[in-house]
Amino acid sequence: MRASLRFASKRDHPALVPALRAIYTAPTGQAAEQALQEFSVSELGQRYPAIVRTWQAAWNEFTPYLAFPPEIRKVVYSTNLIESINARLRKSTRNRGHFPSEQAALKVLYLAVRELITPKARDVNHVAAHWKTALNQFSLFFEDRLNAV
Repeated sequence: MRASLRFASKRDHPALVPALRAIYTAPTGQAAEQALQEFSVSELGQRYPAIVRTWQAAWNEFTPYLAFPPEIRKVVYSTNLIESINARLRKSTRNRGHFPSEQAALKVLYLAVRELITPKARDVNHVAAHWKTALNQFSLFFEDRLNAV
């Protein structure tokens, strides 16, 4: 997804994300291929042929991902830890605008990281909402790798 959006204008991101989501959330490889074909002939696909080419070039690496159940896929594409941390840090600095000194910026980043380490209860429950179903699927899909302990 990130590699795809790199080629597009920010103003087109709200339209591109749902169109590309249809590809990576497709239930089967054939459905994903159909969604990619539909995207490639759409107005956005015609405007950004590099996005189509990116998906086609990575297709062999992408299709094994479709073998996983939807619950596992959701965990994979929604919990990339490094991207999550970077997004939170960007958000905390963007919301404050200009910093009078480097020390002020570091303080804001420190507080943001501290909040990530000890999240509020509402954040933990939000994450846990889809993690339990994913954990059940992981235990079925990777039976030999997970302990019941």
